[in-house]
Amino acid sequence: MFVRSVLSSYSKLLAGVSLALMAATLAGCNDTVAEKAEPPRPVLVATAHYDAETPERSFVGTVRPRIESDLGFRVAGKVAKRLVEVGQTVEIGQPLATLDEVDLKLQAEQALAEQTAATGVLAQAAAAEQRAKDLKAKGWTTDAQMDSSRASADEARARLNRAERALELSKNSLSYATLAADARGVVTATLIEPGQVVAAGQASIRVARFAEKEAVVAIPETLVGRAKSGVASVTLWSEPDKKYAAKLREIAPAADPATRTYLAKFSLPEADDKVALGMTATLTLSDAATERVARLPLSALFNEGGKPSFYVVDDNGAVTLKPVTVKSYESNDVVITGGVEEGAKIVALGVQKLDPGQRVRVVSSLSF
Repeated sequence: MFVRSVLSSYSKLLAGVSLALMAATLAGCNDTVAEKAEPPRPVLVATAHYDAETPERSFVGTVRPRIESDLGFRVAGKVAKRLVEVGQTVEIGQPLATLDEVDLKLQAEQALAEQTAATGVLAQAAAAEQRAKDLKAKGWTTDAQMDSSRASADEARARLNRAERALELSKNSLSYATLAADARGVVTATLIEPGQVVAAGQASIRVARFAEKEAVVAIPETLVGRAKSGVASVTLWSEPDKKYAAKLREIAPAADPATRTYLAKFSLPEADDKVALGMTATLTLSDAATERVARLPLSALFNEGGKPSFYVVDDNGAVTLKPVTVKSYESNDVVITGGVEEGAKIVALGVQKLDPGQRVRVVSSLSF
């Protein structure tokens, strides 16, 4: 009875040990399976793209016409009509304003009368000269009388010529009573009103030509050299996504005494109708490209033994640590000149949790 009891206890103990060993074995197998089945780590990547480095500086200015003229009457007089308003588009030869023509017409009539009188005087003098020539040929007159007749005729011709020039001038003055546009443009200011007496040459109507527009900005003295040699472009506040090529046309020879800046004018040869006069424009100056660089997120940088490096994802989904040459650090980015190839996929976040050769899964890409 005692032996049977001992055997029974031993059998139970052996069964328990067997179960424990089986559980441990199964647990080890599960761990191995779990390790083998660990999925690739999801990562965000940024694509390396090299481009010419062009440091930029921006300045705010305004769009102005290349040519803006203050037009005025070429004769003095009283304004009869003003035919245009500010903002109105005008064509070549279109009347802008007129003067009272009464006095100018009287002057023209007077000149015409003087020309008519001079014509009559010349006819008489020419006839007298011819008679003197006939008499001189027959010997019936003296040389003195002949010379006097010739001088009178010459004087009459000169007076007629003067009267004809005066008549032309009076006709021109009458035509100047109408102020006309000398180019296609837009009226930017009206400086006269009907009834006002103006002097010859006094500014009356301001017209901005449509031929060419330009951006006018103030450049600090430290960047005058860049303005002369750099690449310029203009964007409008009303349309910030579109760039217009710009070319320096003129820069002031002396700085403004108050602001210590130089007024610069940049031509806009590609300006379209969307570029309106007076619009606020942003002029961007870029240096000539000297080096190709890639800009990547600063969070992608990993320091391996003091050497800046990036984790690069290959075609098989494995990461490789590659050292790079850093040109500069910015607030959120790092600028490199080499170390990774164009188009390489760089792990952008969580690089401290990666190991070389580890497999990853790209879930999203950042654009730079």
